[in-house]
Amino acid sequence: MGYTLITANRNYSSWSLRPWLLLRALDIPFEDRLEPFTQAVNYDAFRAFSPTGQVPVLLDGDRTVWDSLGIVLYLAERHPGIWPEDAAARAWAQCATAEMHGGFDAVRNAYTMNVGVRVSPPAPTPALAREIARLAELWAEGLDRFGGPWLAGPAFTAVDAFFAPVAFRVRTYGLDVGAAGAAWVARLLDHPAAQEWESAALAESWREAAHEAELAAAGTITADYRA
Repeated sequence: MGYTLITANRNYSSWSLRPWLLLRALDIPFEDRLEPFTQAVNYDAFRAFSPTGQVPVLLDGDRTVWDSLGIVLYLAERHPGIWPEDAAARAWAQCATAEMHGGFDAVRNAYTMNVGVRVSPPAPTPALAREIARLAELWAEGLDRFGGPWLAGPAFTAVDAFFAPVAFRVRTYGLDVGAAGAAWVARLLDHPAAQEWESAALAESWREAAHEAELAAAGTITADYRA
């Protein structure tokens, strides 16, 4: 019996994207199970398979693994390539992943995840400007220290997967993350696994009112490529 990964809408679910992309990029087989957001709060429905009432969730036989970071840590004990082989790169990647998992609240709140649109946002607040500058700094540091083309060296690892939702946000909202950061964003979005996720997002026909309201509040929608 293999893995089953439970995720939500491709357009909206940034947390789902992380383990999904990592599994795809590393060619780790899994059953892809989609449980879409159908209302603003999906807690009761998602509690049927998730102890937190949230996604993503990884099922491994009779074992349930929840939270994107928990899933990555679980996979790292079972598969090579989740983290960089080099010790310094691995330490940096784990710290950067933890920083993303626990931080960047202003970016998350102001720039809601939506793969299929382009938005012209208002000028960033000081908190947003600080977080965008930190993203640019962090990505440039990893690319410079470990030689690229991925954030912690030559191979795609968990740290790239964890920042993938931000890469989509950079494109959606036209954020300035510096030359090095922009190059990494383009590389990430061109990855076959990211292209597969995006194609599914664009094909989605359903909409959820609360997520669409967040999008409308984020700025002026200049293009919508969704079905």
